[in-house]
Amino acid sequence: MAKVRDVCRHVRSKNAGPFWVTIDLFFDGPGNFEAYAMGEALGPKLFQALYGADPDLVKRVPVKSLNMVKVSYPRAAPQGWMGERDMHQGQSFARLLDVDLG
Repeated sequence: MAKVRDVCRHVRSKNAGPFWVTIDLFFDGPGNFEAYAMGEALGPKLFQALYGADPDLVKRVPVKSLNMVKVSYPRAAPQGWMGERDMHQGQSFARLLDVDLG
């Protein structure tokens, strides 16, 4: 089974303001983009399971010209709260790398 790390040449995460996180998945070509970008494996339920995001608020935006998909979800708590472990969410993408895409 293919994993995110096998079909993406680059994956990054970052703040999208103090209340949202964005993860960009750059696929290694149009074939893998078409096969996986909007598939169930990378759907809202995954972001609920990995990040505790409300699946009704997860947004996916495919960018075909770049073979990438942008996924945004609300943070569990605002940026800079007392228990913050990754203020800029630069490491959030790591949980996705071993996700099986089916």
